[in-house]
Amino acid sequence: MTRSTQLAAALVATALAACGTNHAEAPPPPDSTQAAGFLDTLEERTFHYFWNLTNTANGLTPDRSPTQSFSSIAAVGFALTAYPIGAERGYVSRAAARDRVLSTLQFFWTTTEDSSANGATGYHGFFYHFLDMSTGKRYQTVELSTIDTALLLAGVLFCQSYFDNTSDSTETTIRRLADSIYRRTDWQWAAPHAPLVALGWHPDSGFIKYDWRGYNEAMLVYLLALGSPTFPVEPDAWTEWTSTYDQHWGKLFGQEFLRFPPLFGHQYPHIWTDFRGIRDAYMQRRGIDYFENSRRAVYAQQAYAVANPRRCRDYGATIFGLTASDGPADVELSDNGLTFYTYTARGIDATGTHDDCTVAPTAVVASIAFAPELVIPATVEMRRRYGKHIYAKYGFLDAFNRTFTFNITLRHGHVIRDFGWVADDYLGIDQGPIFAMIENHRSALVWRVMRKNAYLRRGLERAGFSGGWLAEPGD
Repeated sequence: MTRSTQLAAALVATALAACGTNHAEAPPPPDSTQAAGFLDTLEERTFHYFWNLTNTANGLTPDRSPTQSFSSIAAVGFALTAYPIGAERGYVSRAAARDRVLSTLQFFWTTTEDSSANGATGYHGFFYHFLDMSTGKRYQTVELSTIDTALLLAGVLFCQSYFDNTSDSTETTIRRLADSIYRRTDWQWAAPHAPLVALGWHPDSGFIKYDWRGYNEAMLVYLLALGSPTFPVEPDAWTEWTSTYDQHWGKLFGQEFLRFPPLFGHQYPHIWTDFRGIRDAYMQRRGIDYFENSRRAVYAQQAYAVANPRRCRDYGATIFGLTASDGPADVELSDNGLTFYTYTARGIDATGTHDDCTVAPTAVVASIAFAPELVIPATVEMRRRYGKHIYAKYGFLDAFNRTFTFNITLRHGHVIRDFGWVADDYLGIDQGPIFAMIENHRSALVWRVMRKNAYLRRGLERAGFSGGWLAEPGD
């Protein structure tokens, strides 16, 4: 047994012991060579969701597949992150990745931006949450989304820093377009209650009344808003953003950390930002960094699954992972006391209030950089036990629920006899974190590239982050 697998076994046993569970219930850790080979395969399969399904004419990536759907601009941000990784891994050539990025950025730079209710893709440098896959125009009545625009822009800036060949005219154009798209984003306009940034805007009713405040995925919104060279928010935006943190700090399932129930909030900002060893004022006071905070969130989720307050089928040390995902149905079934949901943000608390027994592979796999000693055994075990039902062409399907075995009409997904409910689709916003965080675990590629990005560095410094790699000279 290798040192890494010994560590995995010891940590799994520790988590089980903390919950009063017999150590023998934990399966042996996977062989390290087999696990590495599976991660190779999973990463490549997940990459092809973005490469195969994106509209090559405009760079728009579907929100979900195989169900026919609109495009998600957040999924496009993940696609832009995937293409350079694919080039590094040899899935596609650098030239092919470069050309795909170029067509995507050209679309977003030249598309219609105005205040009309129909016929536009964005306004003030922000983009509508969902776009028609063919025309690129606003899908139905969705909002102009600040967080989804931030996820898109993170992919744009990653490409700006990755394609750094000064003698290649296409790469030079990519850098110029990326710069223009980011500089156009008017964060000051999106802050009607300055310094806070609003969740979004509708052309008919104006800004959504809620602003981003507290600990969640919108950390990325503020870092990019603070880093803007053209329309930045003021540094006190970060002070306001963190002002409610103490309400969410506490101990849960053996871990003391800044809580956010679903794991995606602990993952998204980390895809593009290396938080290891850098701290803002709040984390300085707590004595940890945001990376350690996310690691603790993963441990808490595993311990929750072992405790299993909702008595969900198969929950345990290697079957866990709650986040926003598809689910079986919007229905309360009295015979087991559970309320199930189609799509919702599932997460952990002391009683299981936000849990309907739906496990999303992205919750655990996209946490691999934080706690590989927990995540790799869980990833391998999900594939070993359930692979024929939940693992296919593009890797893991979005979610499954072993507890839901009821014969009722479903909006999506299907029930398999003697197994339970399984999603029919892959979701772009869940595939993206799986793919990018596997790569960050393996090579830290996205983190290393984004350390060079002057805009992200500026955003971190204006938010008050210091130490670690920020103490080193930037490019």
